[in-house]
Parts: sequence; structure tokens; C-alpha cells
Amino acid sequence: MSDPPSLSELSVALHRHADVAAMTDVLTTSLAGLLPPDVVTVERQRSVGDRLAGRPGTPVSLTFDAGDRRLTLRADRFGRPEGVSEHVVRGVRLSRQTLDVDEWIAALAAEVHRLADADERAREVVTRFLLG
Repeated sequence: MSDPPSLSELSVALHRHADVAAMTDVLTTSLAGLLPPDVVTVERQRSVGDRLAGRPGTPVSLTFDAGDRRLTLRADRFGRPEGVSEHVVRGVRLSRQTLDVDEWIAALAAEVHRLADADERAREVVTRFLLG
């Protein structure tokens, strides 16, 4: 069994994708094998051109649901990313905290690291993400 990647390595790798569109790509493609179904929710804004061309639209909000913790990265009205961390129990939000992008990425890295610690296949997916 290989050692799981360190939390700092994962955080550095995620920082390379610090906007909503890039983070959406990371969580829905690069780390898709790690994440259980329905963990990542993407909200997209579709223009008329997107609809006519059959394109999915621009990601404006990304939610990572880690059980009792929900992490959301969304674009503000100027397109800058802003993060939110919520403590959720049985669908009820108990607390909400606004995070800057660095804090949000650190929280996401911690959740992904926790998943990689628990599962060998997840560890391999994270290692491939870090190398590639």
C-alpha cells in the first residue's frame, strides 16, 4: 500500500485551478474516480448561444458535499471566485462561513485527503492528479 499524498501537495495542486471553471473541471474529470456519485454539483449559466449550440454553459457555482460539510465555490458578479463552508446535518444548515479562495482550497484539500486516506483506489486517483 502506498502512502497517501500529503495535504500540502494536494493543496498546492488545487491552487493551480483556483477559479470556478477550472475547479469544476478538476472535480468532474481529474478527480472523478475518487468522488462518489452526487458529491459534486455544478450550476451553469447558459447563454442563448450556448443553448443553440448545445453547449453546457459557463460554470458559476460548484458545490462539494462531504456529508456534514458542504463547500461551495461560486463566481461573484465580477467573476471572482468566493468560497462558502456550511455545516449541514440531515439537510439542515447549522452554520455558514464565508472563506477566501485559499481557505476554501485548504478545506477541499482536507476533504479529498480524507477520502484518499480511506481508500486505496482514491489514493491512486489523487496521485495521478498530482503527477499529471
